[in-house]
Amino acid sequence: MFYTFMTRVVRPILWLVFRPRVVGGENVPSYGPLIVASNHLSFIDSFIIPLAVPRPVTYIAKADYFEGGGLKNAFVRWFLTNLGHVPVRRGARRAAMGALEQAAEVLDNSGAFAIYPEGTRSPDGRLYRGRTGVGWLVLTSGARVLPVALEGTEKIQPIGASFPRLFGPRPTVRIGPPMDLSHYRDLPPAKARRAITDEIVETINKLSGQDYAGTYNERANHQG
Repeated sequence: MFYTFMTRVVRPILWLVFRPRVVGGENVPSYGPLIVASNHLSFIDSFIIPLAVPRPVTYIAKADYFEGGGLKNAFVRWFLTNLGHVPVRRGARRAAMGALEQAAEVLDNSGAFAIYPEGTRSPDGRLYRGRTGVGWLVLTSGARVLPVALEGTEKIQPIGASFPRLFGPRPTVRIGPPMDLSHYRDLPPAKARRAITDEIVETINKLSGQDYAGTYNERANHQG
């Protein structure tokens, strides 16, 4: 019921407010397990991607978003919970694995699960090296990966901004063809996770045109 409400009421409102340009929307499979892998520039990314992907999408979300008082935190907590987002605390390996196991359950039920391979938002607009959780998820689920590149969302809500700029700059969402990464299954698990992750990030990089940092985004270990 909530997703129907989101689709029929909230989605059209958000579309009018943010007016995203979607390139490659025809690449989104209408059914079957799907890992939506994207670069990450802004908190608002998790609101923009569902506008471009016409099927329910579940996310890993920073646990801090589910905590705290005040009207804003209460709304965000309600919104993310009802969308089926999975909370995870940054830097807690056991919690992160628990979230990925829940993601695998979503995929086992032919759902779509979105993940940011970089781990957290880019502080400078560059694309950072991917963390291998997405590789684990590919190997565990066998799902295809939908590469997504966001552009301009950091102008709508920069890091540190409490609220997005409504009716501001239009973001762009570029969606590539689904990736079948099953050919990595014959590699040793650790090597396969790394190779899968690197190919996903490289594909996102080609879509986004960002400068590639070549290192991990260490903010993922601190504030997310």
